[in-house]
Amino acid sequence: MSADYTGDVTAGGPAAVRDLGGGLTLRKVSVGPMDNNAYLLSAGGEQLLIDAANDAGTLLDLIGAGGLRTVVTTHRHGDHWQALAEVVQATGAQSLAHADDAAEIPVVTRALHDGDMIDVGGHTLEVIHVAGHTPGSIVLACRGAHLFTGDSLFPGGHGRTTRPEDHRRIMTDLVDKVFSRFGDDTWFYPGHGKDSTLGAERPHLDQWWARGW
Repeated sequence: MSADYTGDVTAGGPAAVRDLGGGLTLRKVSVGPMDNNAYLLSAGGEQLLIDAANDAGTLLDLIGAGGLRTVVTTHRHGDHWQALAEVVQATGAQSLAHADDAAEIPVVTRALHDGDMIDVGGHTLEVIHVAGHTPGSIVLACRGAHLFTGDSLFPGGHGRTTRPEDHRRIMTDLVDKVFSRFGDDTWFYPGHGKDSTLGAERPHLDQWWARGW
């Protein structure tokens, strides 16, 4: 993996590029007024975009001449799909989102469910349903070493919840489906801001439970 990758990006700035090994490359950019992260995975002549959040021109420049096979939207909130329709129209990519959020997203050509697999150039992303931030929020797991967490997990805690039952659901899913399955070296890439590792966040799980949001 790229030793100089930090994951730090700014809106309008250059992409952060990381070699994930096995011919899989990650490019991370920040787009839009809410500093949304978008991630382009490239391998074997195929490309997949996670969250066409905003600034379609920036995303289409990032995609370039290689074209786009797939866009995955991590959840229904509008700041994560402002550029989706334009990107899909320009590239002909399929648009995927979890079935519980799909109706709130402008363009969805295939609904996802927990445990589904998505391919990009011979590499597989596993769909992990982590409800609570929204009913259909998902995490995408790549080779057990990289997680794309949308707004379900950030450095310092999970994404906003508005009801106690949503907090309990997201914490239960994060513990059972993420922290219990993947090791401390697993790197995660959130929907906004900086990346982190599960090991850096694991010691704080009890605090997250107790604070209730």
